[in-house]
Amino acid sequence: MAGLPSEVSASAEHDVIVIGGGASGLMCAIHAGYRGLRVLVLEKGPKAGLKILVSGGGRCNFTNLHADPRQHYLSENPHFCISAMNRYLPADFIAMVEASGISYHQRKHGQLFCDHSAKDIVAMLLDHCDAAGVDIQLKQEVTQVLPQPDGGFTVITAADTFTAAKVVLASGGLSLPKIATDLAIRTANTLGLEVVRPRAGLVPLTWNSEDKKQFEALSGISLEVTASCNGASFDEALLFTHRGLSGPVVLQISSYWREGDVVRIDLLPELNAADWLIAQRSANPQQRIVSLLKSRLPNRLVEVMTGDWFEDVKAGSASPAQLTQLGRQLNAWEFRAGGSEGYRTAEVTLGGIDTREVSSKTFECKKIPGLHAIGEALDVTGWLGGFNFQWAWASGWCCAQHLDA
Repeated sequence: MAGLPSEVSASAEHDVIVIGGGASGLMCAIHAGYRGLRVLVLEKGPKAGLKILVSGGGRCNFTNLHADPRQHYLSENPHFCISAMNRYLPADFIAMVEASGISYHQRKHGQLFCDHSAKDIVAMLLDHCDAAGVDIQLKQEVTQVLPQPDGGFTVITAADTFTAAKVVLASGGLSLPKIATDLAIRTANTLGLEVVRPRAGLVPLTWNSEDKKQFEALSGISLEVTASCNGASFDEALLFTHRGLSGPVVLQISSYWREGDVVRIDLLPELNAADWLIAQRSANPQQRIVSLLKSRLPNRLVEVMTGDWFEDVKAGSASPAQLTQLGRQLNAWEFRAGGSEGYRTAEVTLGGIDTREVSSKTFECKKIPGLHAIGEALDVTGWLGGFNFQWAWASGWCCAQHLDA
């Protein structure tokens, strides 16, 4: 049965070895197998598709209807992903899901989730692997990929040695270290391929020491805000935690944030706070500023701001200049993160193998014929919301079309 370890002799030869049994690796293996190639998947974990299983709160946000390679992806070579994303569309993967009878639903911003479980997606992929004749070896952590002088590759694990004409690096990035491996980066460095320095993406940001004292007690509070950094801006929910700021808006902006950058957070994105406060000064001069703000913001947040951001006086007693200053701060709170949560909680890895090393059509490394790289192993990272899965499906499918060339 696909997905269960099978015996492969040390001398066995394969047309293709796919390193990594995640989203991009399984997708590539399936379509290479359907093209008649002898495909072996080597997965270091006890199961294939472990990151799929934990994604989307266990429901797997498997694609996004609006995935746009020109808008929703980060890379030092931003045009690289366009070709693959145009050749394999969200509709193509949706058709695969529907053909397997998996029920799903749409949430905001075009995000598609399984109705039942992420296990449905993994089961679908493993069923296709079975139908395509793909051999999956579990608990096989690859330690070396060695190009051979006469062509082809030797792939070494702790327990076995395998050979193949072609190898696909689909081993992902560094996020979720209990599951992840740095094999793609190590292999690139060993073989002389350029690497864009990896860092954690889609990750919570942590307090600096001063903000921690003031805001850590707000853990659990959530509100809709706009967050901006380095030219990017997102309208999503913000979540206060004991360690810092999280929620979809922070995960999104974290991919654009660098150490030392300021993230500007609009706590009242639906209005110009300064104009509103000044209007309230005239309309409700006896109402205290605390009461005004509590009509718009969570009570505990306003209480923490009181005495720091503003003095709790009657609106009519505050000067227009004071209200303007407070309004500006509410519309552009300058959050200086102490850091990020790092790979431990990051959903993706930014950076990876430099895409200038790789053909955008075949995903073959230009310097090393027969070696391909796909998915998160490459310097292509999507936004939160199913975009990274769509990149995995697209890069895996496109690579598979050229493995027998």
